[in-house]
Amino acid sequence: MRIVVTHYNPDLDAISAVFLVKKFLKGWQDCEIAFVSAGSTLNNEKVDINNNIIHVDTGFGRFDHHNTDGDTCAAKLVWEFIKSQVSDSKSESQISNINYRDLQTIEALDRLIEVVNEIDHFQEVYWPLPDKDYYDFGLERIIDGWKILYPDQNLRFLEWGQDCLEGVIQTFKNKIWAEQEIETAITFKTKWGKGIAFETVNDEVIHLSQKKGFAIAVRKDPRKGYLRIKSLPDKKIDLSDVFEKFKKADSGATWFLHASKHMILNGSAKNPDMKGTILGMDHIIDILKKEV
Repeated sequence: MRIVVTHYNPDLDAISAVFLVKKFLKGWQDCEIAFVSAGSTLNNEKVDINNNIIHVDTGFGRFDHHNTDGDTCAAKLVWEFIKSQVSDSKSESQISNINYRDLQTIEALDRLIEVVNEIDHFQEVYWPLPDKDYYDFGLERIIDGWKILYPDQNLRFLEWGQDCLEGVIQTFKNKIWAEQEIETAITFKTKWGKGIAFETVNDEVIHLSQKKGFAIAVRKDPRKGYLRIKSLPDKKIDLSDVFEKFKKADSGATWFLHASKHMILNGSAKNPDMKGTILGMDHIIDILKKEV
């Protein structure tokens, strides 16, 4: 039986390191997890001599950073090893679930590990407005809370943390995809500011466009024809008139104006009974451009 060893009360770094071993090292998906006192090894044996035992964030071995003051962490050491194997075609048999062509997943993991490393070196104190409550919704702060609630259930919150990391990776992949789509998207002017439009299944383009300062973001689902128009949450923006124009232009579709007057929906995964619009993107943008 293969065993991954980390320390009691695992932090985000330890959880991430275990996650990487189990997810990407071939033959380690069903390994056991063992916990030891920080700095120790399993059964006090010498570290890194048994090929069926991997220590992460403890034991002062190849995947522990506590014997150096370098800008690294356990998860980063594991990830660098995995990437070295992925880039070496002779070693790919040691890796599963990823290959050197999967650039989006590799970049997503690069970003994830960079955040984990920052947090492990307490760099979050230099983030903008670091004492704001919204940071306490971050994974590492939730883990801190779980340690207090469930001090003796190391495996429970380690497994929960790994499930969360799967979601983070997918979020980063969608973000990277959205960044690429923004570069080639249609942009236009409205009376409220810049607008941007996409035909894509990736809803992250809406969120990212708003964060980049676009006043109006439009996404049409090329599969179902669903349309989503969202503005910045600015009190000066009111999409009521635009909503009426869309209803007139396609009376056979289902249209919904959010109470905030900042969002128009013409279909949603939350409401599959809505009927998508037949309007093409040129017509949709034309209606919005008239609001200049």
